[in-house]
Amino acid sequence: MGERLRFRVIIERDEDGMYVVQCPALPGCVSQGRTREEALENIKDAIKGYLESLRKHGEPLPEVEEDTVEVVA
Repeated sequence: MGERLRFRVIIERDEDGMYVVQCPALPGCVSQGRTREEALENIKDAIKGYLESLRKHGEPLPEVEEDTVEVVA
């Protein structure tokens, strides 16, 4: 079994009501779905494919660090 990795994704709804999901750590890794759940399952598949391509071409996996900041608005 492979290493378990976590990636932040951004979910937006487009003008047609579709859920569009992108993974900022993996440029160009975008998917969509009719429902939020479908979009999240689809981006998981897209991320797996992206990582498989990196491995196949001998490229390193991205190092992902995440933190939060607090601002007064």
